[in-house]
Amino acid sequence: MHTNAGVQVYGLPTLHQFVSGDDLVAIFLEALGPENSLQDGDIIVITSKVVAKCEGRVVTGVADRENAIKGEAKRIVATKIHARGVTTIVETHNGLILAAAGIDASNTEPGTIVLLPVDPDRSAREIRERFEQVTGLRLGVVITDTLGRAWRLGVTDHAIGAAGITVLDDLTGKPDAFNRTLEMTVVAVADEIAAASELVRPKDSLTPFAFIRGLEHLLTLDHGPGARAIVRPTEEDLFSLGTAESIALGAQRAVTDRRTVRNFQEQQVPELIIDQAIEAAITAPAPHHSTPWRFLVLNSGDNEQSDIRIALLDAMAQTWQRDLEAEGKPHEEVVKRIARGNILRTAPCVVLAFMDLAAGAHTYPEVGGRNSNERDMFLVAGGAAVENFLISISSQGYGSAWISSTLFCPETVREHLGLPETFTPLGAIAIGLPATSPSQRQSRAVKDFLIN
Repeated sequence: MHTNAGVQVYGLPTLHQFVSGDDLVAIFLEALGPENSLQDGDIIVITSKVVAKCEGRVVTGVADRENAIKGEAKRIVATKIHARGVTTIVETHNGLILAAAGIDASNTEPGTIVLLPVDPDRSAREIRERFEQVTGLRLGVVITDTLGRAWRLGVTDHAIGAAGITVLDDLTGKPDAFNRTLEMTVVAVADEIAAASELVRPKDSLTPFAFIRGLEHLLTLDHGPGARAIVRPTEEDLFSLGTAESIALGAQRAVTDRRTVRNFQEQQVPELIIDQAIEAAITAPAPHHSTPWRFLVLNSGDNEQSDIRIALLDAMAQTWQRDLEAEGKPHEEVVKRIARGNILRTAPCVVLAFMDLAAGAHTYPEVGGRNSNERDMFLVAGGAAVENFLISISSQGYGSAWISSTLFCPETVREHLGLPETFTPLGAIAIGLPATSPSQRQSRAVKDFLIN
């Protein structure tokens, strides 16, 4: 709509050394000089550093920098260790995400550091009101700071405070040059203004001011939403944590986030999900440097595997029924107990886990129960592998339930599948996409599980 409009950007250097209480508007107008004049519709751009200095946001003593960063930070987003030290990316109390909370020791007196303005949007509003009071013009104000960008080298100025301008130009729903409807196209015009102004405000010059002409269509009657509206809400941010922090949090929560899931959607489980879970399982510790784990994958989407699964579960159900009736259990209880295994019939995927004792277990003389101890040692290693498997399934967004049924009819399982006597079942794992969100895990106190 404004392709015919020309945009002019002017930088305004000044030798003034800004201190607390300075009249920023008067200093700007003095830098403007008699040869220039503001016009209705101009947008004034001011670096945040001089705004902060005028507001008394200067800290003496560079040694206080780390404490200053902590004081300005709402949370640490990321840390990066490099040859020059550590860069800390933080979210400030205003929601800005930037290195070292925007605290800077450049372009300031030796031995001092400058914090960001407490509320850059409020500062922009006050400066705008003062400008319009002095000049009688309708103006916009942008306060800038230099930030890095994800996936891009180099830095550029962004708007951290704004008043009297449209900060986001939402083009969603409008036609493009080929009459196609634009989708999710929101232009950060305040940031474009900040970056454009930096072209006439070199970092190695004392040029804290600029004004831009030709963008009067972006001005608003009121102060507008401010630059805070540009900051993406944390809940919508795909990069709310740095890489190292995300990895650390994932590692920390991987175990506790695993929950037993018994209700699944109908979608099949991709083969890659199971392969990665088995890769995790076989990293478990095992006796004698052995690799005794074995897995049988039975997908409902594979007709042959599905037939094997149903036939095996039928055989297991017959064994359970025989054993429960031999114990004298009432018929209703027998039916109820057998029904608990129905999850293995309906889950999109079932994986049977085994330990093959022939793959490393030692045989001892039958004295003192050492062979039983050896078997127990391998079963512990099998349990570690199963837990690794379950955690991997959970970390990939799928749900699982460990069902112990095969442990109670090992002979039936081995006979039906044609497995050797050395294969010890470790239960069956039902897997699929969760149909509902699992309930919150009840907290448990560590002290309740310590032996005094």
